[in-house]
Amino acid sequence: MQRREWLSLAAAGLAASAGVRAQGWPAQQIKWIVPYPAGGGTDVLARAIAEAMRPQLGQAIIVDNRPGAATNIGADLTAKAKPDGYTVMSADNALLAFNEHLFSKLPFNPTKDFTFVGAFGRFPLALVVNPQFEAKTFKDFLAYVRAHPGKVNCASPGNGSPHHLAMELFQERTKTSLTHIPYKGAAPALQDVMGGQVPCMFLDLPAGLPAISSGKVRALAIGSAKRVAQLPDLPTLAESGVSDAEVYAFQGMVGPAGLPSDVVARLNTTINKALQDPAVVKRMQEYGIEALPGTPQQFQAMSRAESERWGAVIKRAGVKLD
Repeated sequence: MQRREWLSLAAAGLAASAGVRAQGWPAQQIKWIVPYPAGGGTDVLARAIAEAMRPQLGQAIIVDNRPGAATNIGADLTAKAKPDGYTVMSADNALLAFNEHLFSKLPFNPTKDFTFVGAFGRFPLALVVNPQFEAKTFKDFLAYVRAHPGKVNCASPGNGSPHHLAMELFQERTKTSLTHIPYKGAAPALQDVMGGQVPCMFLDLPAGLPAISSGKVRALAIGSAKRVAQLPDLPTLAESGVSDAEVYAFQGMVGPAGLPSDVVARLNTTINKALQDPAVVKRMQEYGIEALPGTPQQFQAMSRAESERWGAVIKRAGVKLD
């Protein structure tokens, strides 16, 4: 047998074997890594979608919380997992758009070491202030910050978070100077804004809607392309005069590089159906999340576009995490 014929037969055999494996998938429970603590917006969304996916797949989906290192701990575990469809991960801006620019060295390559499965949704960030802060409107806030350069503290859940980078983009677009105060998570940051220890922060809607609705913080503008249904009277940053300043977090699912295409296709179809499940729709509406059903290719293209956009912001701001 000629070498070329042997290689062709070998390739056909491998493809057939992969197809057989994919047809039998899933034959056991699936581990879903969430790179954030239990109880947060990412965790709650993952559990809601996992519950809607379970009857479609006929297997349990177990959420495994692996927080830390700006999602790098969970990402490293996922990248090194066997590409058999039994380990997947919630992936967001941190993994897919920020970290390659924030860290000089990563234990994985975000463009090569993961298989993109599909997006779940995205949620905008709103600029909020303590109710007692003297700036009552966005216009007032902008005037106050410009009159007090570097003297207005702005909280965030941590260095390199979407909230922190939203602040950096805001400063760039408005030519203002805020002092960043990083916390270990959104909850303690929000607590100090509500308590008046820090006057303002960019706050994601899943974490912030209850505080905004109850008047514990005052929302001044939102970083979405258009107003959101949950806060119809809240103007966008663009409406407030700040152009090209959309700020939101997005989430989706990835797996290790090399997932069989049939497994990816089934996971993607299952996710898109789960996004139509009434319980998931209700939860996403409660959290102000815009559903983003689509293909793996669309999810990857969006992620790379966001990486390019935020990479430029990170470079200009000089933000580094190592």
